[in-house]
Formats: sequence, C-alpha cells, structure tokens
Amino acid sequence: MGSKTKTTEAPALRRELKARHLTMIAIGGSIGTGLFVASGATISQAGPGGALFSYILIGLMVYFLMTSLGELAAYMPVSGSFATYGQNYVEEGFGFALGWNYWYNWAVTIAVDLVAAQLVMGWWFPDTPGWIWSALFLCVIFLLNYISVRGFGEAEYWFSLIKVATVIIFIIVGVAMIIGIFKGVEPVGWSNWTTGDAPFAGGFAAMIGVAMIVGFSFQGTELIGIAAGESENPEKNIPRAVRQVFWRILLFYVFAILIISLIIPYTDPNLLRNDVKDISVSPFTLVFPACGLVVCGGDNECGYPDGGTVCRQLRDVCLYPNALHPGL
Repeated sequence: MGSKTKTTEAPALRRELKARHLTMIAIGGSIGTGLFVASGATISQAGPGGALFSYILIGLMVYFLMTSLGELAAYMPVSGSFATYGQNYVEEGFGFALGWNYWYNWAVTIAVDLVAAQLVMGWWFPDTPGWIWSALFLCVIFLLNYISVRGFGEAEYWFSLIKVATVIIFIIVGVAMIIGIFKGVEPVGWSNWTTGDAPFAGGFAAMIGVAMIVGFSFQGTELIGIAAGESENPEKNIPRAVRQVFWRILLFYVFAILIISLIIPYTDPNLLRNDVKDISVSPFTLVFPACGLVVCGGDNECGYPDGGTVCRQLRDVCLYPNALHPGL
C-alpha cells in the first residue's frame, strides 16, 4: 500500500479555478445527451414511475460516490484524482488500469458528442455536410483547452449556464402545461401515469434495464475530482462544489423526468423511437410544440469538459512512472 501523505501536484498546473467553475464544470459535464435525448428511452421502457425511481436510485448512489470523492479530493487535490488514489492506496496496477480506462471512456465520449453536435446542427442546416460541424466543434474544443485554466473555466461556466437555463425553462413551461396555464391547452394532470401498464411498465426488470442509460446520464459529476488539481482553494471549494452539484443535478433530472412523464405518455410513438440520430424526437422538442411554442430544439451538449478531461487524464497517466505497463 502506498503512502497516505498528501501528494503534490506537478508544477505545470495552475490553481486558478474557483468554486463556481468547479460547480459548473461538473454540471455541464453531466447535463447533456443523457437528459436531452436518452431520457425518453427510459420512460418508454420502464414507464413514468420506473424511470423516475431509477433516476432517484442512481442519484443516491452518485451522492455516496461524490461525497467520498470530495473527501479524497479535498485531502489530496491532484489532477489524477481517483486514478492517483488507486495507485497510492490500493495498488500501482489498479491505478494504471483505472487511469487509462477513464481516459478511454472520455475519449469515446468526445466522439459521441461530436456526432451529436453534427446531428443537432444538421437539423438546422440540412445542406451542410455533418463532418464540417464535427471538425468545427473539435477545433473549438482544442482552442478552449489551449487557453489558460481561468479562460477554460470561464468558458465552461457560461456554456454550462446555457444548459442550466434550458432545463429551468423546460421545467417552468412543463409545470405551466400540467396545470393548464397556456390558452387552448388542457391541464395534463396525472392522466399519463395511469395509461396502459403505467406507472411501472415492465416491472422491476425494466427498471434495472434502464439503469445503464441513467448511469450514463449522471456521467460527468466526477469531473470535480479531475479539476481539483487546478482549484485555487481545494480544501474549501471542493466540498462546497460537491454539495451544490449533487443536489442541483438530482433536482434537474428528477423534475425534468417527472414533467416529461406527465406530459408525454410512455406509449407515445415518438418517445418509443427516441434516438440520438433523430434529434426531432427528443423529449424536449416534443414538449414545447405541445404547448404551442415554436423552438429550435436540440441537444445542448458540447464536448468542452470532455476535451479538458481527456487532456488532463492523458497527462496524468503519462506522468506515472510506468505509463505504458504497470510492471515495467
């Protein structure tokens, strides 16, 4: 077992991220494709009650994970985060595997987000080749990671704020539809929770089946640990950010899923064919037209935190003494 003394960070990293940066990096990393697109699949497969229960259950698991990670990150604020903790406190090979697998996870996620970006832009500009949008967004990702740490934090803060504003507006509009504020729109109430086999369509097996989708939706909350090595006051900022991020994300997800399930029946054909390849059937783009609002709907996902995570994690695993093989 490695030493339990605090590990110092490499001098190349600058501690310039404030608490608000850490909070919005984690929120922006987790609110994206999983909520804006994939949430419809959970409702169609497990029913409204099953989907809501799955999000609450996985949210509680994330809470315990985040509090544990926050405690370690405040004690040892290094950019390597849990890969470094695994190397120090478990075994060198464990940290090696954890670091490279986590890097691979976010490297693939960047590709997913770039494809999602070109699909969203293709919905607005169908005559433009999709690869152009992917290349453009990839250049933006590299540019934002090339600038200073503070510049990256500010950019991520404002981009994440757009996502948060989108979810808040969606919740407000959804509540207005449920109680019947919009002219010509009948109050929805709880009728869609009693349609067919609702609220728990498919039973317990369906709730377990959608757990992977729900887990993907919460991916990104752990970015607080990755950014700990660049926090200007980690002992104070990280615990504060952990508390804020979890409750905000959980409330965003729970309220959004509840509103979607109340407005759109789980048997809706559009919801059943919900797919990242068809942004027009995103639950968010289905709700707004239902109340007479014309919007340019789409997945407000961007890969800015993904790019930052990939660059930082690759740097960290390459700084390991045995970066290519734990036994070398």
